[in-house]
Amino acid sequence: MRETEATYFAGDAASFTDVLAEEIDTQAFEQDMRLLAAIKLFELGRLTSGRAAELAGMSRVEFLLGLKRYQVFPLNTELEELEIANA
Repeated sequence: MRETEATYFAGDAASFTDVLAEEIDTQAFEQDMRLLAAIKLFELGRLTSGRAAELAGMSRVEFLLGLKRYQVFPLNTELEELEIANA
């Protein structure tokens, strides 16, 4: 158990939310949220890969390569459309 969790569970006056807020690097949190929003909007077809990469603050290649980590595949929709067309 981390020290902050131990302090909280030991009944210290600081609330868990306060301790957690202190630990979050707001800049990293903002970057993560932009990336996750970009991935979801891309997955839903609301953004192109280029625009999603721009929102995430990275190159298009980095964005496309990073999709695997979140189990989002850039060619999934195109492959499904091709399979339907060739059926």
